[in-house]
Amino acid sequence: MKNYILAAALVGGLTSVSVLAQSTPTLQTSRDTRIGWIELDKGFPSKDAVTKLYDELDFQRACQAYIWALPIVGFAEWQSSAAENLGAGSLDYVLYNNYRDKLGILTPNGSTPYILGFPNLAETGPLVVEVPAGPSGGGVLDFWQRPITDTGFAGPDKGEGAKYLILPPDAPDIEAEGYRTFRSPTVNIFVGTRALDPDPAAAEAWIQQLRLYPYAKRDNPPETRILSPEGREWSQVPPRGLAYWERLSDIINREPVAERDRFFMAMLAPLGIEKGKPFQPDERQRQLLEEATFVGESMAMAISYDKRTEGARYRPDANWQYVIMLDPSQESEFFTQLDERADYFYEAVTTTKGMVSKTPGVGQAYLGAYELAADGSRFDGGKNYRLRVPPDAPAKQFWSVTLYDVDTRSFIVTPEGIPDRSSRMDLLKNDDGSVDIYMGPTAPAGYEKNWIPTAPGRGWFTLFRLYAPTEAYFDKSWPLPSIELLE
Repeated sequence: MKNYILAAALVGGLTSVSVLAQSTPTLQTSRDTRIGWIELDKGFPSKDAVTKLYDELDFQRACQAYIWALPIVGFAEWQSSAAENLGAGSLDYVLYNNYRDKLGILTPNGSTPYILGFPNLAETGPLVVEVPAGPSGGGVLDFWQRPITDTGFAGPDKGEGAKYLILPPDAPDIEAEGYRTFRSPTVNIFVGTRALDPDPAAAEAWIQQLRLYPYAKRDNPPETRILSPEGREWSQVPPRGLAYWERLSDIINREPVAERDRFFMAMLAPLGIEKGKPFQPDERQRQLLEEATFVGESMAMAISYDKRTEGARYRPDANWQYVIMLDPSQESEFFTQLDERADYFYEAVTTTKGMVSKTPGVGQAYLGAYELAADGSRFDGGKNYRLRVPPDAPAKQFWSVTLYDVDTRSFIVTPEGIPDRSSRMDLLKNDDGSVDIYMGPTAPAGYEKNWIPTAPGRGWFTLFRLYAPTEAYFDKSWPLPSIELLE
């Protein structure tokens, strides 16, 4: 062997065998880490270390899978709750028309009626979504909450009404005159709209013209039912604990797996969640998943309530932040927007192109405030605050301020049942045209019309909405001051 090495050295023109000497690499040794002591034995992880590493590996993957799954779990939970609690099927709409109806929706507005459905295209086949002419804003979304098409003012119909034909993922193409045809990448879809006519009677008449029916029955379409919660309990808020993963397992077994999600599906498999198999976790998996739900949700809270995305602040002189920091497609140049998606879908639901339109006078704009600008303290339901809305708000239609419970991300719950104030209401104005909105457990004397009650012992955050925002919003020339604590 030595002669072979020497010969090789001479062939290579080396004059010294010493240059071939191989130094022994330093053996990695045991060390303390953020997950505790990792013991290595002759370079191998010990059996105790292997157990710890597998637990941490699966736990970390579950935390990230929680964040990844937020959009589809939110829609799947809503579909299930609407079916089980409200009796809604694939061809039904549910009308959420008041404070009580909307409790359970992530950050709903309090100003306009929602009319929403969750068709299963495996049941309906190609589906017709008939939207009447009139002031509305809505869309059809896949179950990852990506827009298939806007409808209404921001959609192709521009408020003039249309018949939208939605094809299932694997259905053959259909060329249908008189229909606007789109294909869904998911089997289950969301169909929703908001009636924007300020006249309740006109809005109700418009709602009654909405239609959902299979394309195969277009010549004699069945009646579209429009249901109402009528005081029944329901919720679309993603569940906690093991129920989160039960909902995820159910929906991934009813949907195709997108190429971008295959790694996440691989992460879920060792945790007992696998397409084509029932979810039957063992005790170890149950413990990891339940803890990961808490940690994953806490991570989503941090992403949503303490945004670190560049450009999140509306203006440097106040602490209002953009609520939607993602492209509706959820894609950027080099990656799918995982954190941006978690930021939005932890606290809200649905996106359409109209919701991020940069065209003045179209769509909506959303700003959020999560803490007091003066010292960074969180909004406290036991304290009183004031927001001064400057005059000439840049909204072609109207603006609104809505308060939400931090824990549920739905309307703040108080005996008064008043979650919002808007420019559509008869608010008291200051001499310069500005409007003071008061938030707190007690109404300020003489300003009851401008007051949003809060619940002592509960934290809250707020969204400021502009409907059909105008140029002063986009160029940021209109200031929106920070919320102030009242002594």
